Amino acid sequence: MEFLKQVIGSELKQFEQKFTSNTLSNNLLLNKIMHFIINRKGKQMRPMFIFLSAKIAGTINESTYRAASLIELLHTATLTHDDVVDNSMIRRNFFSVNALWKNKVAVLAGDYLLSKGLLLALEFKDYEILEITSRAVKEMSEGELLQIEKARKLDIEEAVYFEIIRAKTASLLSASCAAGAYSSSKDPEITDYFRLLGEKIGIAFQIKDDLFDYGKDAVGKPLGIDIKEKKMTLPLIYALSKADTSDKRKIIYLIKNKNTDKKSVEQVIEFVVNSGGIAYASEKMNAYLNESIKMLDRFPESEAKTAMIQLINFAVNRTY
Repeated sequence: MEFLKQVIGSELKQFEQKFTSNTLSNNLLLNKIMHFIINRKGKQMRPMFIFLSAKIAGTINESTYRAASLIELLHTATLTHDDVVDNSMIRRNFFSVNALWKNKVAVLAGDYLLSKGLLLALEFKDYEILEITSRAVKEMSEGELLQIEKARKLDIEEAVYFEIIRAKTASLLSASCAAGAYSSSKDPEITDYFRLLGEKIGIAFQIKDDLFDYGKDAVGKPLGIDIKEKKMTLPLIYALSKADTSDKRKIIYLIKNKNTDKKSVEQVIEFVVNSGGIAYASEKMNAYLNESIKMLDRFPESEAKTAMIQLINFAVNRTY
């Protein structure tokens, strides 16, 4: 990651200043919440993907910074809303916005972040980038609702799982790469190429997140949380597809009716591990990882390309 900082470190510093100014409000409460959010920001991988995509496709310019702000404002808004939907009191090992200011304020703060992003794009007539990000919002909502619908019956097949994570998670990384590429190239074909690149990275990223559910390391995500929330992830889907009728019925019963019982959750985890679910999901994840890196063969060697490969590997092979 040190090399990555050398390549886009100055751009990220400028972005942080611009992003902070783009969240300002005349409302004192909103400014207090924005200050709280900014001081607890995450890894900022999406802005990194935007800047590196822009550098590979062309030259970073002011529209690249606006694209990064728009994506990050959108991402932060969705996280704020997600915590309300999931009734989560913790975000990145600290209290969430809704834990400190209650649900109503958190929803309104998320709406504010989203509106700031939209107005930023409209002010500078970044219509193509606005369309890219708006499409991501639509797909994220559809993916989340499809997952909720399928969770009721626990009947998700592998194809449906990939449809869910492509929309729910990969769409925003896809939009990040596409927006970055468009900001510097204005080339629809290059933009679509980076959209597909980001989609592959996003799918691999989500499979990695699913695998954390079955690990033993402290990653900021409780062990077995997906099982407790009745989320059908790839390791579990594969394990159930290989189970006989009796075992399948038993595991589904535990997930439906015993998902808050620690021993039952541990039993499901053991079943998935012993059935080869972890190995299968890891194989799929690495396939998407390798495909995304292979796509970069189209472009000449450069510091930006090398940094992009490092960032992709970090995103997918992260330990937290």
